[in-house]
Amino acid sequence: MFTASARAEDTIKVGVLHSLSGTMAISETTLKDTMLMLVDAQNKKGGLLGKKLEAVVVDPASNWPLFAEKARELLQKDKVAAVFGCWTSVSRKSVLPVFEELNGLLFYPVQYEGEESSKNVFYTGAAPNQQAIPAVDYLMKDLGVKRWVLAGTDYVYPRTTNKILESYLKMKGVSEKDIMINYTPFGHSDWQSIVADLKKFGSTGKKTAVVSTINGDANVPFYKELGNQGISAENIPVVALSVGEEELSGIDTKPLVGHLAAWNYFMSIDTPENTAFIKQWHEFIKDPKRVTNDPMEAHYIGFNMWVKAVEKAGTTDTDKVEQAMLGMTFPNLTGGTAKMIVNHHLSKPVLIGEIQENGQFETVWKTKDLVDGDAWTDFLPESKIILANWSKELRCGNYNKKTKKCSGQNF
Repeated sequence: MFTASARAEDTIKVGVLHSLSGTMAISETTLKDTMLMLVDAQNKKGGLLGKKLEAVVVDPASNWPLFAEKARELLQKDKVAAVFGCWTSVSRKSVLPVFEELNGLLFYPVQYEGEESSKNVFYTGAAPNQQAIPAVDYLMKDLGVKRWVLAGTDYVYPRTTNKILESYLKMKGVSEKDIMINYTPFGHSDWQSIVADLKKFGSTGKKTAVVSTINGDANVPFYKELGNQGISAENIPVVALSVGEEELSGIDTKPLVGHLAAWNYFMSIDTPENTAFIKQWHEFIKDPKRVTNDPMEAHYIGFNMWVKAVEKAGTTDTDKVEQAMLGMTFPNLTGGTAKMIVNHHLSKPVLIGEIQENGQFETVWKTKDLVDGDAWTDFLPESKIILANWSKELRCGNYNKKTKKCSGQNF
């Protein structure tokens, strides 16, 4: 008879830290299912280092302090080799000190505001230069937008992203009076007066667009209210940075047709890799109607890179795996190859898609080449001078090029 501890040593545990309840469950539950699929597929290939992988799933319930508690539990009690999780930046910021203190590894799969690089985190979602900045460039150059509404949920990702975007727009000659910024709480449902203000702001004769960092289930009443007040993609287009196929799958998309989203992957991408991924997903989830989306691809890339790094290092030891991850490559689902850069960010294509009636996106613009993620933006003076490099030469995520000093973690 095996003891519990003997059984535990027979597997390599992988933590899955995603909200399965609360305001973010609409987005995060699918990522939990994605991780279960990836672990299952790896076990069918023979596992890792001669052992089976075991997914340890917890529910931090869209409760930011609970994320930190659950992360500590995964690392200390469950002894997981790596954790795949978080969606909001506030949840990532909540767990970050835990991962740094206990020297764990977190793979974070969602677009975010940048301004961070930790030895203990791999950022497999987009940095602002891989999503928000190209979205603004597209609206400016291709649609002739002159007035800007920056609408977000009130937490760190929208606030920091909008600070970067406001600085960038002003650098491009946009005046302060042509920028409107609005924040609402998580789960916000009464959009009538905000949408009325937005409509008024866009009625001056100058082409207006909304850059939306509204997160989670608040998107459903937001888009509904746009439709109620007759705001269409023709008169005031919305480009969303947090709405993908999963968020669209539960709502009537008719009022949304023609509005936009910027991501690094769409389910509609026609490549053999993506066709195989969608097939794998439908077979695993046993529902041909379930969609795929960008953070799922980020977990797919991050998990497979982690597997390769563990094999290369011959161990799940955090420090050895972290170094093995640098420069690691893996095919993405859009037909290119993702590479892990020394700042712990990926190279990615940038795509802008138009929402279709069936809840899918038609790509209307994409970058010619892959774009390397910037940990620190070039569009804030205090960040422009900061460099992140975890290779042996520097081993710093917060290196000041002027003072030649590392003010973050240093190893």
